[in-house]
Amino acid sequence: MTEPTLARGRVLIVAGSDSGGGAGIQADIKTVTALGGYAMTAITALTAQNTQGVHGVVGIDPAFIQQQMRVVLDDIGADCIKTGMLHNAEVIEAVSEVLGEYPDIPVVVDPVMISQTGATLLELEAVKSLKRSLAIRAALLTPNIPEAERLAGMDIEDIEMARHAAETLLTIGFPAALVKGGHLDGKTVTDILATEDSLESFDSPRIDTDQTHGTGCTLASAIATGLAQGLVLRPSVLRARAYLRTAIETAPGFGKGQGPVNHGWTVRSFEG
Repeated sequence: MTEPTLARGRVLIVAGSDSGGGAGIQADIKTVTALGGYAMTAITALTAQNTQGVHGVVGIDPAFIQQQMRVVLDDIGADCIKTGMLHNAEVIEAVSEVLGEYPDIPVVVDPVMISQTGATLLELEAVKSLKRSLAIRAALLTPNIPEAERLAGMDIEDIEMARHAAETLLTIGFPAALVKGGHLDGKTVTDILATEDSLESFDSPRIDTDQTHGTGCTLASAIATGLAQGLVLRPSVLRARAYLRTAIETAPGFGKGQGPVNHGWTVRSFEG
């Protein structure tokens, strides 16, 4: 994996907070920092959350979400923007409005809909708003299988269907889609990257673990960091997948449920 360069690549993360630290804003900040980027945030919601589930959600006023975004972008700027939990149509429209004011900044859209413990994080009526408003702003969409099913309007039972879904997402208006295959059965995990020019599969042996809390947030933020640092899409995806794999393999085992990955594995020890 490419050695990260300290604080190169400014990434604005527009997402919800995870009080347990494994997903959401907390995972995003850790990932961007571990890969040598500079993380900034606009928090869309507060969650009372741990490895066992989401126990409460408090949404942030959409106007204040916009204010967070604008004051950061007007002062520090960004080389890439990553969106995560945008829990209703009003929030999606508010975020999309600000994104439209900065059309030259690439946007990675992680369509957070359901937590790994099954909690709904996106209202059903907001899905149309996500497809209508964020598709025209995005450089990349990163759905898992359940999210891709909902966005593409189809069931996905195998890799061939995942490929078809990825291509379908392009017809909605997204210029690129990475359909993550972790929810499909099998000893191999296959992610499908669809662009206007190609359809490519990335295979990895499945890691037998339940320590996968926040993997979607982590992967999307790792890709966003690569784009912010000047990598093009495919190398960004490859580096992000390699980073996440080691983070899963070295997970610390915290909590009583689906534990977090080891975001900080790239940081060298300062002992001695």
